[in-house]
Amino acid sequence: MGVIQSSSLPHGKGPHAVGCTDVMVGQNQKGLFFRLFYPCVSQEGAEQPSWIPRYEYYCGLADYMNLNRKWCAPLLSVTFGSCRIPVSWDSPLKPSNSKYPLIIFSHGLGAFRTVYSSICAEMASRGFLVMALEHRDRSASATYFCKGEPEASVQEEWLSYQGVPKDQKEFRFRNPQLHQRANECIRGLKLIRNIDSGKAVINLLHTDFDLSSSLKDNVDLSRVSVMGHSFGGATAILALVKEAQFKCAVALDAWMFPLENSLYPKVTKPVLFVNTETFQTVDSVAKMKRICSTNDETKIITILGTVHQSQTDFTFLAGNLLNRVFQTRGTLNPYEGLDITNQAALAFLQKHLQLKEDFDQWDGLLEGVGDAVIPDGPLQKSSL
Repeated sequence: MGVIQSSSLPHGKGPHAVGCTDVMVGQNQKGLFFRLFYPCVSQEGAEQPSWIPRYEYYCGLADYMNLNRKWCAPLLSVTFGSCRIPVSWDSPLKPSNSKYPLIIFSHGLGAFRTVYSSICAEMASRGFLVMALEHRDRSASATYFCKGEPEASVQEEWLSYQGVPKDQKEFRFRNPQLHQRANECIRGLKLIRNIDSGKAVINLLHTDFDLSSSLKDNVDLSRVSVMGHSFGGATAILALVKEAQFKCAVALDAWMFPLENSLYPKVTKPVLFVNTETFQTVDSVAKMKRICSTNDETKIITILGTVHQSQTDFTFLAGNLLNRVFQTRGTLNPYEGLDITNQAALAFLQKHLQLKEDFDQWDGLLEGVGDAVIPDGPLQKSSL
């Protein structure tokens, strides 16, 4: 096998330098684990974090793909081990005269908190705080929590990916996961509310970024949205219904299957569906249209020449061999596809969070106007 060529993750295009840090609170599964992306003070020579933070995630990806860990994890490690995210680790939050709006981001099935770093970094470069959750419903390829007394030695407990048990219907397995994920999004928002009200929060990971002092009085809690990809897209929709403080949702190639039918009439706030060309079924798009019928501001667009992985970092980092095997990119240049995704999201967020930015320059995308974009869902695929 030849050398696998990999590309690099794009830098944020906004006016702010981007920092990130990891946060784990609570010493059980009901705590929270997330990566925070934020506008930062630019620092020369700041450390750039590894894209895949621990070897356990390579093992988890192998499990998720149903491949043997013994050969797959080392291969993934060789392929992606040197990949870094072009952001500054633990740099100070950039002071601002105005508070930063908040996005809570939910990952897809088999992913984890770093897999959408390109989108999260772009949003932070445009002036958002982005909480990229790592869900503990066993839909992540791997994750962990810490247990033990704070003064004693803290032990890590890893949670591996779990597929649908053979004796169980998929919906009955996935729907409770979906509710757990939405509740984690709401707990993420509650944590930020607690910090804003002056409560001290202990980060078990002991980074140099002081969460409580950095975020207090710096988050605009009147401008909060939820965003996610695939299973995370469905999570964003459910969280929007469950939590009054979320103003709108951005659902990237949403996997609509785990949402219960009784939920659709309750989705009364705006949702932006950004679909890829090859993933959605007729049934799935029909479900999106049911949500459109409850709010005129809900939009569906499709980016032509894209595949499901086009909205993840894998589209940039997988070499040609991995791309052929796992279909990580479509015919559209991946950087162009990401720009369209981000610009549509920014235009939508400006409108529904009432931001005073220049993101309205991309309003046409919300109507499906532009190169490689069409309004509505993809046309060619029927449900099986």
